Amino acid sequence: MKDTSAEMEKLHFEMLMNRTSEERIKIASSMFTSARKVIIASIPKDLSPPEFQQKLYKRTYGEELPADFFFRGQ
Repeated sequence: MKDTSAEMEKLHFEMLMNRTSEERIKIASSMFTSARKVIIASIPKDLSPPEFQQKLYKRTYGEELPADFFFRGQ
């Protein structure tokens, strides 16, 4: 669903581009952190650390961790 007019999208883009690179990075970082908190809150609390990491990775990046991820370098 898209309920934003083209004019508002353009205005929003211009406002964002008027910010410094540092400000844009801070905004993106803050958005990622907020999304990560929501994802973490949605993951069952009774998982082992490797299971938790696998779920977190899958929900964050949309793909599975490699099967040998936790055994690399050992």
